[in-house]
Amino acid sequence: MEHYDLVVIGAGPSGFAAAMRAVDFKKKTLIIEKNRVGGAGVTNGALSSKTWWELSREVSAFRKNLQRYNIPVPTVGYAEVHAEVQKAVQERKGLLEEQMDFLKNESPHLLEFKKGEAHLISQNQIEILTGAHKEIVEADFIILATGSRPRYLPELPIDEKIVMTSEGIESMSDFPESMVIVGAGVIGCEYATIFSGFGRTKVHLIDKGDRILPFEDADAVRIIERNMENNGVLIHRNSRLVKMSIVNGRVEYELEYTDGSSQIFNVEKALVSVGRIPNFEELWDDKVGIKISKRGIENDDTQTSISTIYAVGDLTADISLVNVGELEGRYAVEKMFGNPGKMVYENISTIMFLNPEVAGVGLNETQAKEKGIEYKVVCLEYSTIPRAIAKRNTQGFIKLLVTNDDDMKILGMRVVGNNASSAIQAVALLIFMNKGVKELAECVHPHPSITEGIQECVRMLLGKSLLKPAALSGKLSCKRYVGGSYEDIHF
Repeated sequence: MEHYDLVVIGAGPSGFAAAMRAVDFKKKTLIIEKNRVGGAGVTNGALSSKTWWELSREVSAFRKNLQRYNIPVPTVGYAEVHAEVQKAVQERKGLLEEQMDFLKNESPHLLEFKKGEAHLISQNQIEILTGAHKEIVEADFIILATGSRPRYLPELPIDEKIVMTSEGIESMSDFPESMVIVGAGVIGCEYATIFSGFGRTKVHLIDKGDRILPFEDADAVRIIERNMENNGVLIHRNSRLVKMSIVNGRVEYELEYTDGSSQIFNVEKALVSVGRIPNFEELWDDKVGIKISKRGIENDDTQTSISTIYAVGDLTADISLVNVGELEGRYAVEKMFGNPGKMVYENISTIMFLNPEVAGVGLNETQAKEKGIEYKVVCLEYSTIPRAIAKRNTQGFIKLLVTNDDDMKILGMRVVGNNASSAIQAVALLIFMNKGVKELAECVHPHPSITEGIQECVRMLLGKSLLKPAALSGKLSCKRYVGGSYEDIHF
């Protein structure tokens, strides 16, 4: 029986990151993957959907520029767009496979890869089934990194052809003329942005509340909703899906609204986006004894209830993001073989690929209020940033939250607008270091850049801004939230 220092089950983002970190420690490592290297993070998840988004954004901008100069707008073909997405997927998948092949050839004693279905038969033994072939290997440690899949609602006729999840998107042959999206969370809103951006699909979005993205601040959501509706998206607010059926090859669905009324709609396709569920069915024998909850595998700092077995990525109840999964995979290996630091989630950076993109780190105002935290908040519109003016796109804002004291330690930041994702990393580092805004004030930002807006936010908090909130009311604001209400900060 072959023995390994570590066996990683799953070659998605978290499993791949764990294996590469184990190689750093010179540990004999086996990766087992039953489907595709890269997992959903590459093939039908993060990379794939973000490539769709990038192409949609380019098409939308191109179409608007042609319309501005009264130039006829050409039709965008689904086949060409889909081929470009697949090319991106293959590029990333090929990169990962190339690295594994190199390591397997150069250091066969350190890294092995086996294609097959893994099953834990004890706390240290794994059975691998590849077709009719079965083998058992042994390991000092095991990492479970089997990812997740789209959640199915049993009352919906999901066939991945007419009523789809994200896994069915790739099987379409053309842009549908209409589509309803069930679920107004991040993924649902991203797909609404993608399909409306191509200009070929009338998108319906079902939202049970009075606004989409209920966990986000209202000022950010207002911009996103306005842009969606300007792009033709029909947002069904305060609605509940009563039933959905496939009628004559199309989707018929009925909504009931909070005012008691109801309405029936007919569209070509439906996309169900109501979250993901972890893949751990039949992953281990009952005698192994791994504890699970409704949210996923129970773990303490990535370690399961079994000391030799760790769980990372979407299997756990933590944040289901690629960067978090990679962080957990690396951390689990460091916990086994090294001297890890502390696993910190408070400074995790996030991006919502909407129109415009929304980047965040730490707390937003909604979360700070829910926690009962008093804070100072400064907000600066993109229309005051030279780079945004030069790009001829001044829609958006930067919002920075700090503690309501002289230290002004950073609680969080949201950036809504062009290049939002490039503006948040310095703040993420300062949150990790438990620092205040004074460190940011000392930075000299390149000009012109979006990050200059962050510097101006900090200067406002310190009372030495180039632009004064009192003079540019509506474009700049500096307030304090205490006792459930806002008050202006005057210097």
